[in-house]
Amino acid sequence: MTRSQRLDPLLNLMQQRQDAAARDVAERDRQLAEQEQRLDALRRYAEEYAITPSEATIAPALLANRIAFRAKLETAVDQQTRIVDSSRQNRDVERTRLMLASRDNKVLEKLADSYRAQESRVAEQRVQRELDDLGGRRSLRNDGSANGGDGAE
Repeated sequence: MTRSQRLDPLLNLMQQRQDAAARDVAERDRQLAEQEQRLDALRRYAEEYAITPSEATIAPALLANRIAFRAKLETAVDQQTRIVDSSRQNRDVERTRLMLASRDNKVLEKLADSYRAQESRVAEQRVQRELDDLGGRRSLRNDGSANGGDGAE
């Protein structure tokens, strides 16, 4: 088994790791998009609820409830913002893992390519030596038969 063939299982493993990292990045992107949509919806709802009706038409108890609800909405927006930030960080970590896996995979592929090129050069040199040897033997035979023919005459 050649050195390049010995690297094939490792190359396959590295490719599987890179594929897994790519799937993780896609999943983190999906989760981030979902969390951002929730945050946008909460913000829109908070903005709509921030528009207060005139105080003359609303009872004091309802106004107090409305203010308390707006405070809860703001808390929810803050909490969702933290969740979005966390999701973004998780996605960035997975992207970094993917970059590293891709880099490692490329390094290993270059090494395997280098081994294959070296093996190819060695094989070509071997074939060339064999051809040179064969040509040398033919030349010796031709020289021997030419010399033997001259001596017989």
